[in-house]
Amino acid sequence: MKGVILSGGLGTRLYPVTIPVNKQLLPIYDKPMVYYPLSVLMLGGIVDILLISSAEYLHLYQKVLQDGKQWGIKIDYAIQPEPKGIAQALIIAEEFIGNDSVCLILGDNFFYGHGLVDILTECTKLQQGAKIFAYRVAEPQHYGVVECDQNKRVISIEEKPRKPKSNYAIPGIYFFDHRSVEIAKKIQPSARGELEITDVLNYYLLNQTLTVEILGRGFAWLDTGTHDTLLQAANFVQAMEVRQGLKIACIEEIAYRNGYITADQLKSLAQKFSKSNYGKYLEDVLHETHTHQYP
Repeated sequence: MKGVILSGGLGTRLYPVTIPVNKQLLPIYDKPMVYYPLSVLMLGGIVDILLISSAEYLHLYQKVLQDGKQWGIKIDYAIQPEPKGIAQALIIAEEFIGNDSVCLILGDNFFYGHGLVDILTECTKLQQGAKIFAYRVAEPQHYGVVECDQNKRVISIEEKPRKPKSNYAIPGIYFFDHRSVEIAKKIQPSARGELEITDVLNYYLLNQTLTVEILGRGFAWLDTGTHDTLLQAANFVQAMEVRQGLKIACIEEIAYRNGYITADQLKSLAQKFSKSNYGKYLEDVLHETHTHQYP
């Protein structure tokens, strides 16, 4: 399975912070926001990744992430001419996806929880159909909403409904088979002029090939699109890291523990950040005699 990170958009809800820089390059505590979705893909074993953003910011992503070789993965880049909906990312990534299945994740989505790795690993085995996550929220009308029956089968999907049929929002991570590109090409822009990902999902639903994974109370999902949620995510990461002494979304650690890079390579990466706590943490990882289960 290949991975696509959509890091486009203007970030207008975060103005004036996002006037000079793309939203997904803002920090969540001690790392750029884009590290978090990238870490999710890597935790699921996805190492061939395409990042999509606007032309004016692409060079900044290339400076931060490079080509991924330093982490034992491969990162390519593509331009989103203008934000025209999440489903547009599938069309932009057509050549990259080819005949493979794909995980599309939004650059401003944050996931955390025990057992997440197992869920991701299972989802990345998908060969046919599509799979989404569902997460209970207090105000579902602000999100895409999924309605399920008592057997966790999907009944309906709606985009920001005035009267939601459930309290389960659809987080910004989607698993598709190779048909997703052709499906995205067939859908029409919505009233707001965007290619809605819910229209792609509804195609799979109508063909009875859409499944859902419900994230329970032990998981955290944050959409970091506002000043408040951005601060909440930073506070959450700070609290967890200080309490446990373990970092969340540490790309270098994930690469090392997954066997993508050697101890010598990790040592070299740690030296790059030697003056920060981040670098000291990587040095600690090198000297550990045991491993930690990822959240």
